[in-house]
Amino acid sequence: MYFYLSLVASVLLLVMLTYRYRTIVLPHVPERVRSFFPKLSHYTPLATFSDQVGAGLTSSDFDIEANIRDGDSRAGLDEAGTREIMEIMRRERVNFDQARLLRHNRILARNGIDPSGMPLDSKAITRL
Repeated sequence: MYFYLSLVASVLLLVMLTYRYRTIVLPHVPERVRSFFPKLSHYTPLATFSDQVGAGLTSSDFDIEANIRDGDSRAGLDEAGTREIMEIMRRERVNFDQARLLRHNRILARNGIDPSGMPLDSKAITRL
């Protein structure tokens, strides 16, 4: 019983480490294996502000270049958010600011808030 439990734990640990270090592991995976997973072959992380500026994730209203000039020590924007915004830009054919607005409105809608900021719940108290 302990043997199978330790085997499952070892495999689970291996899968978690592989996912965590996928940017390092992916170049070493053979091409024929990568062809079975098309999402992995197009994965390019945008880890720094410079990479994100190069991908078009900046505008006059959301100036990432100012962070670079000021020597911001943070790694960059949220990776999941940048992927979602880039997907919206590609799918909807909009610019960076419009994609950010669309993403923000979708987050608000998921939380029961309309684009103006008012709650959609009929029981919500909006004035006294």
